[in-house]
Amino acid sequence: MVVLGLTGSIGMGKSTTARFFAEAGVPVHDADLAVHRLYAGEAAPIIEAEFPGVSDAAGIDRDKLAKRVLDDPAALRRLEGVIHPLVRREEARFIDEAERAGAPVAVLDIPLLFETGSDRRVDAVVVVTAPADVQRDRALRRAGMTEEKLEVLLAKQTPDAEKRRRADFIVDTSKGFDFARQQVHAILKVASTLPIRRVRS
Repeated sequence: MVVLGLTGSIGMGKSTTARFFAEAGVPVHDADLAVHRLYAGEAAPIIEAEFPGVSDAAGIDRDKLAKRVLDDPAALRRLEGVIHPLVRREEARFIDEAERAGAPVAVLDIPLLFETGSDRRVDAVVVVTAPADVQRDRALRRAGMTEEKLEVLLAKQTPDAEKRRRADFIVDTSKGFDFARQQVHAILKVASTLPIRRVRS
C-alpha cells in the first residue's frame, strides 16, 4: 500500500482536497481530528498534569492551552512530546487497518507535515496550493481570524514555495474545486504504482 502525505498551508483548500480523496474511496487519516479526539479523551489528564488549569469536563480547553504554549517554545515542545506520540500511534493503527482492508492507497492529512518531519513516514507528498491573495482571502473569512493571527500562523508554517518545491504532486485549488477534484483523480491513477520509500517506525 502506498501512503500519501497531504499538506498545505492555511487557506489553501487542504481539507476540501482531503474530502476529494475520501470521495474517491481512499482511506484518509486526519491528524487534526485525531488531536481533537485525544484532547477530549486519553490525552486530557496527561496534558492537565503538565499544564494545570487547561481542562474542564469536556477535556482540554484549546483556547486556554494555546495561551500557555503559543509564546513559549519550551512549553510547546512539552505539549508536542505528549501529543505527537499518541497521534502517531493512531496513525499506525489507521495504516494497519487500511492495509488489512486491501486499500492500494491511503492518505495521511497532516497540516505540519514538513515541520514535524512526517514526510519521512510517507511514500509521496501532495501539496495543496493557491496564490497568496486567494489564500489570504480564504483565511480571513474564517471565524475569529485576523491579519495578526494569520501572520503568526504563516510564520510558523513552511513557506508555500518551499512546500511546492518538495512536493511529489501539487493540487492547485485556485481554479475551482472541480479542477482540484480532477487533479486528485489524476494523482490516484499513478499513486498505487509509486515505490514504497517511507521509514517504518
